[in-house]
Amino acid sequence: RSSIQTTWGFRMCGIAGYRSIDMRVDPWADSLSRAVESLHYRGPDDQGIWFDAERQVGLGHRRLAILDLSPSGHQPMLSACGNWAMVYNGEVYNFRAIRAELEPLGHRFSGTGDSEVILAAFAQWGPDAVTRFIGMFAIALWHRPTRALHLLRDRLGVKPLFYRWDGHVLTFGSELRALRAFAGWQAEIESAALG
Repeated sequence: RSSIQTTWGFRMCGIAGYRSIDMRVDPWADSLSRAVESLHYRGPDDQGIWFDAERQVGLGHRRLAILDLSPSGHQPMLSACGNWAMVYNGEVYNFRAIRAELEPLGHRFSGTGDSEVILAAFAQWGPDAVTRFIGMFAIALWHRPTRALHLLRDRLGVKPLFYRWDGHVLTFGSELRALRAFAGWQAEIESAALG
């Protein structure tokens, strides 16, 4: 696994997804599998795609198994309560301490990695759980009851997370190549956003 590196030398997974605010979901749902496949080299060990019931939200993941080699680390991952769906790239160094906080609160874990712990932390404390994480990460988090999508990064932005909003659909990914795989991609830079 140490041979899988970027030009910066980091091992990584890859995430991609979309959130549509209208019912024109077919091109976006179809594009998600292409976006995930474009990140193949980032995570050759596993892949997964998840859609909400109306297919207005899709989350995709390419996995490089490092901490937990078992199927317990498969993503997209749903919380035990069923309210949260997540894809995640990175490493939360203090996940064992967070796990120790969550277990007395009733949370149970089947694997040994950080993904389950991160998702349980969101289920327990909501999006503010991210303030407890020490590490490098990019996370897409969907809250099913409120239909809210949260895109979260580590404080220094070590793990990349690109996004595009066209007024109807938000697409995101670990790399621009994932965004190019979505229908309607236009390679134009908004000059007002450069600042």
